[in-house]
Amino acid sequence: MTISYAHLFRLSDECGIFEHAKLTAPRVDNGYCVDDVARALVVAVREPEPDGRLLELVRVYLDFVIAALSEDGRCHNRRGSDRAWQDEPGVEDHWGRALWALGSVVARVPDLADIAMTYFAVAARRRSEFPRAMAFAALGASEVLRVHPGNAQAGALMADAAESIGAPTRRLDWRWPEPRLHYANAVLAEALLAVGAQLPGQGRIQADGLAMLRWLLDIETSDGHLSVTPMDGWTTGEARPGFDQQPIEVATLADACARAYDDTGDERWKDAVLLCQAWFHGANDMATPLIDPISGGCSDGLEHTGRNDNQSAESTLAMISTQQQARRLTSTS
Repeated sequence: MTISYAHLFRLSDECGIFEHAKLTAPRVDNGYCVDDVARALVVAVREPEPDGRLLELVRVYLDFVIAALSEDGRCHNRRGSDRAWQDEPGVEDHWGRALWALGSVVARVPDLADIAMTYFAVAARRRSEFPRAMAFAALGASEVLRVHPGNAQAGALMADAAESIGAPTRRLDWRWPEPRLHYANAVLAEALLAVGAQLPGQGRIQADGLAMLRWLLDIETSDGHLSVTPMDGWTTGEARPGFDQQPIEVATLADACARAYDDTGDERWKDAVLLCQAWFHGANDMATPLIDPISGGCSDGLEHTGRNDNQSAESTLAMISTQQQARRLTSTS
């Protein structure tokens, strides 16, 4: 499978990746955010055969994430087109994604591993009150443990993330630790899978992650295609399908199912990753492709009238990430 990085290149400059786009053109005045730059860094270092331009962007994105971190481990998120930070540093989702990106560099880019580890260690001293922020941070810690199995700081961060996320309820109709699905839901299950697989004596946590993921996949599948949780969330009793459906929901599901396949070898999880890939190609509630084969970008969401034709960073990175997982699993089958 050939993956196009053309739109990622179009949205990126020597500072980072622009957050928003009007159709395919970057909205430069809206600036950048760590959320998207961290996602871009994860996607870039996952590519097994990067070309020269993608390698250059790895350093650009890494510099951006490092610049966002304060000395106490908190993290800025929003940066204007004038390159000035527009917010106070905090420990919300962007902090967790920064840790995920730094851990990915530690595990996958030997030439940059030392500097990424230095800043990972700074940010990993912090904790967040938000379970998704802790889940993203746990994915970064999981990457660190791949190459530094005895790293106590990464292990402690993962253990604290599992506690923050919690266990699913025992209700068969609601195997989830929250009363309502929100966004990027599968990252909670994936973080538990990582903790269960990499920390000793945590088989129960891995089983919880698998139970959550099985339930979520069932909830988000309808008539043989994905019908994912919309941007406003969902709970029992509310109508389905819901819109606006976001590519990030599909990408986190693909990541979690890919990890479940790696851990268990169960073909169901590989099939689920391919279902995620198919969603972008039109196997969705509106039978509408979100991939733009000309630009290499992805539409910003699935609406009840079709699709949002703007192709911003989050959506395009979600599509590329899903393609990467599908390619990896099918190339080794």
